[in-house]
Amino acid sequence: MSHREQFVALARTLERRLIGQELMVNRLLLALLANGHLLVEGAPGLAKTRAIRSLADCLDLDYQRIQFTPDLLPADLTGTEVYRPADGSFVFQRGPLFNHLVLADEINRAPAKVQSALLEAMSESQISVAHQSYHLPTPFLVMATQNPIEQEGTYPLPEAQLDRFFMKVLVDYPDPALEQHILTLVREENRREQQQREARRSTDAVARSPAVRIGPGDIHAARCEVLDLHMAEPVEAYLVSLVTATRDPGQLDTRLGKWLQFGASPRGTIALDAASRAHAWLVGRDYVSPGDVQAVVHDVLRHRLLLSFEAEAEGISGDDIVNELLNLVVVP
Repeated sequence: MSHREQFVALARTLERRLIGQELMVNRLLLALLANGHLLVEGAPGLAKTRAIRSLADCLDLDYQRIQFTPDLLPADLTGTEVYRPADGSFVFQRGPLFNHLVLADEINRAPAKVQSALLEAMSESQISVAHQSYHLPTPFLVMATQNPIEQEGTYPLPEAQLDRFFMKVLVDYPDPALEQHILTLVREENRREQQQREARRSTDAVARSPAVRIGPGDIHAARCEVLDLHMAEPVEAYLVSLVTATRDPGQLDTRLGKWLQFGASPRGTIALDAASRAHAWLVGRDYVSPGDVQAVVHDVLRHRLLLSFEAEAEGISGDDIVNELLNLVVVP
């Protein structure tokens, strides 16, 4: 089985567990392939926690969930030095960031210094404690979540920190037919868990079903294949034009000039390139097309655009800006 076939099988497994959330599954895999981190925004109960936990179940990787609260401290994430009375020394006790997959639940509930500790780990793949640096495991993927409903008592992420996220994914409710399917799935899972508990009581052994697991070596090899994908110069120029148009939008349309206060940085260009390559690889192509760029551009750019007061007053969103750019920038 090739590395791409492994990831396609992984996507199908996750889609069976996360009914109606195919977009979130795809973006999780794109972030894993592109060595990026996700910011997921959606109402409670939309399987955000279940998504990354299911990914950890299918991968040979460690997983940790961190619930962000106002009283959280940076040491609660990174770890701290513990004094040993026996020999008078200090020993570093690692925190939950020392896992391959980390869920930062409701990241905007914690103060800025805690958010900064997480974002340092995301950007540098290491943390600093007591003037000493510690490297984090590879691969390292953070999925941070935000609740768009309740904003009271939150600490919104500033634009400079939002820019560190590879993608911002918006999660919506499933349709009624899929929600009925979710009920069936949950009932089956609860029944299976109950049967496993009864079996453990009688045999005192945990039954584990065999499964094909993807390890760090497979992920590294897949990332190398993604980087080797061919991107023609016109497609690359199209990608760059989409991003640079956000910095001087008035040249394309005067309305865009009024709506946009600041555009995406070169980090956005790099992220769009990586996401387009990963998308093309996952669908089975050895080259990147303009369609791959268009498929991921909303999630890559929406959190990197700073809208003007006039745009907010008119109800214009970042996605509306990206839609205008897709209509105005010439496709090769």
